Amino acid sequence: MLALPFITEYSGFKGTIYATEPTLQIGRQMMEELVEYMERVPKRRKSTQWKKPNILKLLPASLKDALYLSSWKKCYTKHDINSCMSKIQKTSFGEKLPLYGALTMVPMSSGFCLGSSNWVIQSQFEKIVYMSGSSFLTTHSTPISQEPLKNPDILLLTGVTQTPTHNPDSMLGEFCSNLTVTIKNGGSVLVPCYPSGVIYDLFECLSGYMDSVGLMQTPMYFISPVADSSLAYAQIFSEWLCAPKQSRVYLPEPPFPHAELIKNGRLEHFSSLHGDFSSQFKTPCVVFAGHPSLRCGDAVHFIELWGKSSNNTVIFIEPGFPYLEALAPFQPLSMKACYCPIDTAMSYAQANKMIKDLKPLHVVVPNKYQKPPVSQPLRTDLVIEADPAPMSFHRGEVLNLPIRRHSEKIELTPELANSLAPTEVKPGVLVSTVTGILNARDNRFILEELPRPPSNGASQSPVPRKRKRDDDASALSGVHPKQYVYGTLDLEEFVQSLIKHGIPDVKVEETASGHIVLLAQSEDTIIQIEEGSTHIFCDGNEPLRRKLKDALISCLPTF
Repeated sequence: MLALPFITEYSGFKGTIYATEPTLQIGRQMMEELVEYMERVPKRRKSTQWKKPNILKLLPASLKDALYLSSWKKCYTKHDINSCMSKIQKTSFGEKLPLYGALTMVPMSSGFCLGSSNWVIQSQFEKIVYMSGSSFLTTHSTPISQEPLKNPDILLLTGVTQTPTHNPDSMLGEFCSNLTVTIKNGGSVLVPCYPSGVIYDLFECLSGYMDSVGLMQTPMYFISPVADSSLAYAQIFSEWLCAPKQSRVYLPEPPFPHAELIKNGRLEHFSSLHGDFSSQFKTPCVVFAGHPSLRCGDAVHFIELWGKSSNNTVIFIEPGFPYLEALAPFQPLSMKACYCPIDTAMSYAQANKMIKDLKPLHVVVPNKYQKPPVSQPLRTDLVIEADPAPMSFHRGEVLNLPIRRHSEKIELTPELANSLAPTEVKPGVLVSTVTGILNARDNRFILEELPRPPSNGASQSPVPRKRKRDDDASALSGVHPKQYVYGTLDLEEFVQSLIKHGIPDVKVEETASGHIVLLAQSEDTIIQIEEGSTHIFCDGNEPLRRKLKDALISCLPTF
């Protein structure tokens, strides 16, 4: 989501963008926070020489190996954010979104965070499911919807947990225990984090835990340029919350307890370190601040402020940043560092079970899901498995998915439907011939009646031939068959029918693939009967050919 302004404002992208209301608003907040952090440290000059090939190869490996390094740009502006947001079309869970008349796209709740979605893209006969970050845990968001995802042709699976060896429940327990030890030793705790997401649950769990261990007087500070709007929006997105939190809205009570924490003064939020925060700040305390990378934001200030004391602790909860690399520029550091990543995304075991439940024909996953993590090379259970084996892809790769459109839905006009005369070929199965003009427009196919030929009394004055299609349609109306035959030909019945039609001398010979019928009155005529097909070879004798055709048709059912 953070990269969206680069796509809409700088790549020439002209397509439609769909997002749920919470995704749009929370995404805007995270973009605005990032831009605010960038604007706090403006640069007088723009550096571009480092993009030259002879200098790129001298960069450290972590930079040199990055994809599309030479195309990196400056961070976008607030104007870019507003322009980007204006191009997004809001949608809701279960809403059917037509794509050019050919496909239908439906967002379904993924259970990961407010507004997070899995997407079902389908035609009348094919179905593709794209699974982004999904969670089966009980959190604040609407639970995952699995039923609409079942039996797809293609399951594109991403968003599996980034920390497969760390259970979120145990990490939450470790987070609380480290926080308790630090506070009781007189130190303060820094939690680098994003301004939304898991922190909503963390405020709730942490306040209850601190009450149970006698730390209810310890203040919590939430510092972010969008702290106020983040906490406010979380309370008004009631329809996107889980059922227990939705029910609180009708009491009426706020869905999240952080409103009560703010009212009681236990949780205070500020837009920056300046102003009111300086006068109200006291230690020991717990500070939630950005950015989790420790390369910008207010968290950098607290690392520098508290880093020299071993009583203080920094606890990393965001799984997307290696904590040792984040702390590297600040070494040597005396404060303790704890890595407690709380990633509620589905685990590999949950993903494999879900694949069995959804029963996709093909599964497509990122390449890294096909092998154990580098840190745990023997954990073969930390891979995605499916039957047949999943297709894998690398970043930036264009995929050719194993799915083709074999059928298309065609609608009949009411007039054409009324003209049909169905015939029952077997119990419960009726067939009918249909002749019409196929009208294709906007990927919709409609079968219409043929134009009626002009009556005999119509004017015979010449009419300019503007469209050949109308003339062709009129010609077709008189050439289509009146009836069609079906079924299996019975040989004995066919011989009797030939006799009835005046062809008495018939000789039947058996072949490897069926039978051959020879006629004494015409040595050049051969009737070849095989399973599923009958061929009549009769040259130069039109009356005989017609008799043979009539004899054959009389032995088969028609419609």
